[in-house]
Amino acid sequence: MSLADVQITLASNALIAHVTGEVDLSNAEDVGATVISATPNEAVGVVLDLSGVDYLDSAGIYVIYGMRSSLQARGQVMILVIPPTSPVHDSLRLAGAERPEQVAAAVEDALRMLDGRPLPGS
Repeated sequence: MSLADVQITLASNALIAHVTGEVDLSNAEDVGATVISATPNEAVGVVLDLSGVDYLDSAGIYVIYGMRSSLQARGQVMILVIPPTSPVHDSLRLAGAERPEQVAAAVEDALRMLDGRPLPGS
């Protein structure tokens, strides 16, 4: 496993941050700062894609809470992309970081949520 890598993509109304690798005490703050500093003020929110994360410790969970607070203060939201089979799914659920209205199984679903469009099958 390797330390986290963050790839930023801009969509029409959101910043999409694809995170891969391990997020732990050594890099969690950097991951959060990278995402927050890259988020345009005019974006509705951030899609934090954690589907490629192999390991997430308590420092990473703490940073997710901090990112959510920072974005909220700016009038923005954060949607976490956490597939049910993700290695970090249970950790985030048990830590209370998963909010049903702010979690999607895929990036496309998260973008639909930000647009206010219903998910397929809803």
